[in-house]
Amino acid sequence: MPTFTLGIEEEFQTIDPETRELRSHMSKIVEGGQIVLQERVKAEMHQAVVEVGTNICHNVEEARREVTFLRKEIIELADRQNLKIAAAGTHPFSDWQDQLITPNERYDKLIDEMRDVARGNLIFGLHCHVGIESRNEGIHIINAVRYFLPHIYALSTNSPFWTGRNTGFKSYRSKVFDKFPRTGIPEFFSSAAEYDEYVALLVKTNCIDNGKKIWWDIRLHPYFNTIEFRICDVPMRVDETICLAALMQALVAKIYKLMRQNLNFRPYRKVLINENKWRAARYGIQGKLIDFGKQEEVPYKHLAHELLDFVDDVVDDLGSRHEVEYIDKILEMGTGADRQLDVWERTRDFRQVVDYIVSETEVGVR
Repeated sequence: MPTFTLGIEEEFQTIDPETRELRSHMSKIVEGGQIVLQERVKAEMHQAVVEVGTNICHNVEEARREVTFLRKEIIELADRQNLKIAAAGTHPFSDWQDQLITPNERYDKLIDEMRDVARGNLIFGLHCHVGIESRNEGIHIINAVRYFLPHIYALSTNSPFWTGRNTGFKSYRSKVFDKFPRTGIPEFFSSAAEYDEYVALLVKTNCIDNGKKIWWDIRLHPYFNTIEFRICDVPMRVDETICLAALMQALVAKIYKLMRQNLNFRPYRKVLINENKWRAARYGIQGKLIDFGKQEEVPYKHLAHELLDFVDDVVDDLGSRHEVEYIDKILEMGTGADRQLDVWERTRDFRQVVDYIVSETEVGVR
């Protein structure tokens, strides 16, 4: 079996410890970080966002070390600027209209094109790359893995609040991102060549200038031989991030194994998968998803165990059984959204919700 390397990117909030509002880090975290972390730390469009990304990792153990190290470094860099770091898909109450934009030609062009849709995109995600041997295999794996995206997404839900409102969603982040073009569950593509033709057409007609402006929930990366999962909210804890990355890697490995055995996993239509994505955003792990094979609603917790059974024959080869089985812990303690809502219900104080997110972001880090 191939290695199925991992690369993990996390987007964090920089928080004022007094007001608990988002506060610009004025690029000082990024500048300070680049001395130690080089290319692994980046500024984003909004100045209160900082992104870190691992090197290429050959297994989940390596990925855990990298993710933990990067969080530790970013938290310490923030401390020196009198800032805190928080991992959640949205900030509970800060307003996007108050946020400063990072001076950068690329961001200027994006705002010129998309206006308030771009300015309002104050969200924080987790992106995981899984290495593949060929782009053609990658497309066939994506076609199959699309079905499981809502199942993964539900475990990551960590954005119940938006500008001081309880939205009623476990993940409001995707509702914000849906305003962008070329987002959501991708269509079925019969080959990498067909996908490349689609990208070429968009470039030729000035819809995009490169394939990175295709922001689907999963995509074939335009420059690397990786499948990039983009659907998840950034989770609070390192353990949750590693669990999700391990699950994505295991699903890619499982579909690859089935393909090698000439067994097909039935690809489902985007319109059906979208029904489950909506449910995952609204209810997280507390609701039901549709089992389209059985054509019935099934409680999420039951489907999560079916998912564990599905990848059971690849996780030992990948060395990720322990990490994937952390799903049981998430089911027991709730997702980030469930835990944020618990704090809110108890305190009715958004500042205490922010304090909780900050403390959870540091679990297992220091």
